Amino acid sequence: PHQGNSYYRGVHVWTRVSSRVEGSTDTPPRPRVLLCEDHTLVREGLRQLLADTLDVVGAVEDGRALLQAAEQLQPDVVLLDITLPQLNGFDAARQLARVSPACKVVFVTIHADPAYVREAFRVGATGYVVKTAACVDLLAAVTAVLKGQRYLSPLLAPLHADLLSADPAAAQPGKLSDTLTSRQREVLQLVAEGRTAREIAGVLNISRKTVEFHKSSIMRLLGLRTTAELTRYALERGIVGPA
Repeated sequence: PHQGNSYYRGVHVWTRVSSRVEGSTDTPPRPRVLLCEDHTLVREGLRQLLADTLDVVGAVEDGRALLQAAEQLQPDVVLLDITLPQLNGFDAARQLARVSPACKVVFVTIHADPAYVREAFRVGATGYVVKTAACVDLLAAVTAVLKGQRYLSPLLAPLHADLLSADPAAAQPGKLSDTLTSRQREVLQLVAEGRTAREIAGVLNISRKTVEFHKSSIMRLLGLRTTAELTRYALERGIVGPA
């Protein structure tokens, strides 16, 4: 079938025009995958890698666009990085359960730190692939999660065998967790990205006064005094990546 591409609301979507006709014996529909990766070359590489066996229905470059696209496209699988602009992968995964509850979540990331792996499964992921893995590992991950299994890159699996058998969501919060609310984490990330109160208000559709209230609450809860300390905290917990 012909494959085209289009844009809506900043989301790059590939559309597949079916050639199915009445009485045809076409193969079953391929699993529908949505990509979220902020590096263009990596995003395009993932799309090309998966296109032969999966239906890549869209690709976005930040966590907020991911939630918007997932709600509209309702993919079978979401592949996303952890370090993403506007809304990081961990918080995006938490919110995916609300907008696209049936989709499976697989992280594709450079982070091999055990704390990141455990937090990924705790927030709802069923797959975790490091970017240094072989291409076949990514396809294996998608196949596994669609079968209801959990998947870890072979390099990581021996270190985290318990995650493949226990319920990671029931695990105790790790060092990347905190007591902040979802809205407070959103404000924290945008502050750490260097955005002004006016810009944050526009992104979150709240008032500047509310932004300042959340920022003050975050600093009080975490015992921090400056924006630089907030940024360092966000970096240490994977909420934002290095500039």
